[in-house]
Amino acid sequence: MKIKAFLVLLMAVCIVLPALAQTQTKLATPRPAPPQKPSDDTDDVVKISTNLVQVDAVVTRDGKAVADLTADDFEIYEDGHKQTITSFAYISNIPKTIAPAVVPERTRDKKLEGPPAAPVNANEPHRTIAFVVDDLGISAESMGLVRSELRKFIREQLQPNDLVAIIRTGGQLGVLQQFTNDKRLLNRALERTRWNPCSRTGFSVFRPAGSMEPDDDFRCGFSYQSTGKALRYILDGMAQLPGRKSMILLSDDIPLETQDYRLGTESEFSRGTITTFPNNNLSGMLQRIAEKAIRASVVIYSVDTQALQYTGPTAADSLQADPLRPQGDARRLGEQIGSLMSARSGLLVTRREGGELIARQTGGFQVRNSNSFKLDQILEDQSGYYLLGYRPTDETFNRRFHHIKAKVKRSGMNLRTRFGFWGVSEEDAKKSRPSVGDLTNLALISPFAAQDINVDITSFFAKDKTGASVVRSFVYLDPKDMTFSAVGGRQQVSFELHGIVFGDNGTITAQLSRRGTVTLSQQDYEYALRNGMGLTFDMPVKRPGSYQMRIAARDTVSSRIGSAGEFVAVPDLNNKKLAVSGVVLGSESDGPGVNLAKPDLRRFPGSSDLHFGYVIYNATNESGAMRNLVMQAKVFRDGKSVYSGQEVPVSASGSLTDPSRLLAKGVVRLATDLEPGSYYLQVTLTEVGSKKKDATVVQWADFEIEK
Repeated sequence: MKIKAFLVLLMAVCIVLPALAQTQTKLATPRPAPPQKPSDDTDDVVKISTNLVQVDAVVTRDGKAVADLTADDFEIYEDGHKQTITSFAYISNIPKTIAPAVVPERTRDKKLEGPPAAPVNANEPHRTIAFVVDDLGISAESMGLVRSELRKFIREQLQPNDLVAIIRTGGQLGVLQQFTNDKRLLNRALERTRWNPCSRTGFSVFRPAGSMEPDDDFRCGFSYQSTGKALRYILDGMAQLPGRKSMILLSDDIPLETQDYRLGTESEFSRGTITTFPNNNLSGMLQRIAEKAIRASVVIYSVDTQALQYTGPTAADSLQADPLRPQGDARRLGEQIGSLMSARSGLLVTRREGGELIARQTGGFQVRNSNSFKLDQILEDQSGYYLLGYRPTDETFNRRFHHIKAKVKRSGMNLRTRFGFWGVSEEDAKKSRPSVGDLTNLALISPFAAQDINVDITSFFAKDKTGASVVRSFVYLDPKDMTFSAVGGRQQVSFELHGIVFGDNGTITAQLSRRGTVTLSQQDYEYALRNGMGLTFDMPVKRPGSYQMRIAARDTVSSRIGSAGEFVAVPDLNNKKLAVSGVVLGSESDGPGVNLAKPDLRRFPGSSDLHFGYVIYNATNESGAMRNLVMQAKVFRDGKSVYSGQEVPVSASGSLTDPSRLLAKGVVRLATDLEPGSYYLQVTLTEVGSKKKDATVVQWADFEIEK
């Protein structure tokens, strides 16, 4: 069967699919199994089985990870009783080889980003890091420093195998769907990380002395509890990820108690008075957060974003002498300055005590008095860890919390581990199993693709027949992973497709489910087994922005699940700026660039022709004349350019009904000596002669070269 036959099969499925039962379903984050019941076969960090208790520990010397110790170098205690170490391993989170980051070559806009890294494999070494920006407890003064340091991390320290999320406590929360190694998504999440007017610390780290600034907690609600609730929700989501995870909590204000120093009115100040608010103990809430982190195998590093602060008087402070005393009373003014500096120094210490507690109890540490936040030191701490195991006793399974203490015998080394674990038997842990619906939802929101069914997608921005904006996905399904049955001499399969679009802070902007049955002739069935099934899936998007498209397929007979995801940028076409859709790849062109064979499966043999097509939006300028556009195609492998084409004019041939929209196409001849593996196609579109910053746009498409 030739290419056109595949297109017939593709069209047949595309015709069937829109007629399938279409339902709008509300997707809730699947409830994790009770955190006090760790499962031996789902968590490789804290294991509690009838034969083994296994906990993780990090050893450093002078801030550097130590990776060459043996079991004889350790001692471990449960509730003060020394245990015999029966299992031992060192787990590295750093891959042996790390490809350098790709920077677009010779583009006119230096801010253009490189391609996304390849998807992270859950079974390969990687770091899982959640940057939790407590915008409910960060001043506007500190937020600028937070944004700067996170921007530097994304630019210089993010590795291809890292899974990273930037989550705000004051925003609508989604957790798993935000973990990514895509710099584009992380930079856009950072763009939306701004000072929250409801921040309990106000506009500056220190309220000006004598200020009548209103109490933020009174105005916006008591945000300590809101921060605690957000942390618990994030930890519940992170518990779904495998292995050892890290949370880097950035905040100005997480105390053990909410008693706050307030430098009061001018008359109070002149008498040396410091006002305090009623004490509210938060230690219980923080203890529960630490315990939840332990059960979720999450290590917390707290960063005091107050950083280095000057505690003396500034121009914003109102330091006036007592009206009842003569002006120029130097002694009294000195007392006010001393009182001011003492109160501010105490406030700095008080605000970070809670963060220090949860970091210490979960095996992390706190960074304070640093404008750089020492992120490099935190990342070094996550390069690897030891797993120490021992045989449990009957007392281990008493459903109580057991305290753990580990020691390293060698001098000059620092060891940190978790505060302890909950003693629950393996049998109890297996009583809680997620439902099929939970597994489907988890496949949609998890950064790791479900692998029971081989699913691949190509997603891009498009306009449907009504002119509405959609994210259009070409979906590939491998029939060999699905359950077909013979019906009347034909082969039949029933499946579900679940699609979801995530926007800012992991919020759900659209979701859609379709169910149906596809029946194929024996000839088409045999072709599908060799080449796969292709179909289309459209999801509506109402606003311009950056989105994650996730699709999960479930075989209704076997309940096998597969999933895939892609980043999609939806441009604002109303601003008349040059924009392009996503790039669609195919092995052959059939017609004027609109029909590409196998657009859903981006796999090509070496020495073949790689065809691609895309739509140019706002191809005309403000006066209605066609822009003078040139296109250039490049291919990258492991950060290096392996093909660079010439700049060629974009012709108006094949234009759509709307003159401002052009259908562009191109072809790249893949060299015979290209090694099998992952590659990226970069398509750069430039308006010649324009001096505008948006005169150049870049799109990327990933593909694979097969043997």
